[in-house]
Amino acid sequence: MAEISAEPRKDTLDKDLDKLVHVEEATSFVAQRLVAPGIALLFLALSAIVTSFFVMGEPGAVVIIAAAAIGGYMALNIGANDVANNVGPAVGARALTMGGALAIAAVFESAGALIAGAEVMNTVASGIVDPARVADAGVFIRLMLAALISSALWVNLATVIGAPVSTTHAVVGGVVGSGAAAAGVAAVNWPMLSGIAASWVISPLLGGMIAALFLAFIKSFIIYQDDKIAAARRWVPVLIAIMAGAFAAYLATKGLRRVLPLTGLQIAMFGIVCFAATWAWSHRSVRRMSQGMENRNQSLRKLFSTPLICSAALLSFAHGANDVANAVGPLAAIVHAAGGGDMSGPFGIPLWVMLIGALGISFGLVLFGPKLIRMVGEQITKLNPMRAFCVALSAAITVIVASWFGLPVSSTHIAVGAVFGVGFFREWYTANSSRRRAYLERKMERARAARPAAGLAADDMDGDAESETGDLQTDGPPVSREEIARRRLVRRAHVTTIVTAWVTTVPAAALLAAGIFLILNALA
Repeated sequence: MAEISAEPRKDTLDKDLDKLVHVEEATSFVAQRLVAPGIALLFLALSAIVTSFFVMGEPGAVVIIAAAAIGGYMALNIGANDVANNVGPAVGARALTMGGALAIAAVFESAGALIAGAEVMNTVASGIVDPARVADAGVFIRLMLAALISSALWVNLATVIGAPVSTTHAVVGGVVGSGAAAAGVAAVNWPMLSGIAASWVISPLLGGMIAALFLAFIKSFIIYQDDKIAAARRWVPVLIAIMAGAFAAYLATKGLRRVLPLTGLQIAMFGIVCFAATWAWSHRSVRRMSQGMENRNQSLRKLFSTPLICSAALLSFAHGANDVANAVGPLAAIVHAAGGGDMSGPFGIPLWVMLIGALGISFGLVLFGPKLIRMVGEQITKLNPMRAFCVALSAAITVIVASWFGLPVSSTHIAVGAVFGVGFFREWYTANSSRRRAYLERKMERARAARPAAGLAADDMDGDAESETGDLQTDGPPVSREEIARRRLVRRAHVTTIVTAWVTTVPAAALLAAGIFLILNALA
């Protein structure tokens, strides 16, 4: 009797089912990518709906509702682009997870915006273009609408290409362009604009220099000491105290001063008191944490992680207090002008306007911020807690120094410039430091004596795996240009992209705003 064959397979049916599975997977993947834009659109719709409850029946209600949605769009872009500078170094140094960074930044950005964000809005609304030169309220409203749309579009484009830009510069460029189109170039506050142009150079150079100086100090007095733990007990509390004093003065200057008026002497005293109190606390804390630690750089990183987390929170608070104006300053001006208020004088900021800015920044950060956070924290140069600490400390000190001398600076340019400064200093130090070379020779001699056949772990030297395994200048065989470029510790492609975006932000936003204003004016 013939053997009964196995049940025949339906190959066509299997292929069709396999195709359906692949289609389902592809649909799921596409749907995931649409979640963030969908939530963003929902936020904009809710911003318009909530605004309608406050302004329905008032003059210019339709324009205000549209402006609220556009202001929310700008806030989303600020959260996606600008906030990365505050938490990116902490994420790159692995002191914070991405989720922790997003949570901390969202909370402190919102708090800074709601507590201390109102005063800057008056500057954005009436300090760049003289409202007295504008023909009427309708023209002024279209001017601010054009500025808001152009700056939001430009920051959105910068986020897409992976360039952290100054949202302040984008808004200023937008107001300048639409203001010049509306009332002529004489209406523009050119001294303020020249100061902003100067900050293109001042901000990143100051930030990079100060960060490099602190990293040089840490390398010389802690990392390349034979007894790292003893050196850390001596100097880490001082560095943490400097950070606390700098941030105290930073917050008093950029945020708290708007809530509680303080003189320059009072701000300085506040910083000194915070320095002394933090030193007393950290001196005991560092000594306790360092008990039993191995004499290696991995141990040192643990001492800098907590201060780095605190710095991310404080930078986010100050950023929210200062940069929420970029999102809703023009919106507040539109609300004021539509209500028939005096466009040349200061005006109150409605709470719902502040909420749109604060919530929009938080939503933009959570939905779209990780891309720029990774770029600032991981892709420009390799960061660990000590280098990231230098970046955060530089950001606070640079703002304080610039405020003393009346220099206009950009927090975005400072933070990114500090990351550049850390990376370029590492390149120079790796190739030229006699202290580093002498330290490594001593370590090699001790290692050969203890373990003749064993080498040194990169972490026991400097923690820079790429610089320990291949310096930019070597005594061995000739190194090709491609290999030298590969070993560089700062990615030049990011430098070119970011600097180009910085230089073009104000003129690009201005030209775009001028065109949008002319279109709006023609449709009016």
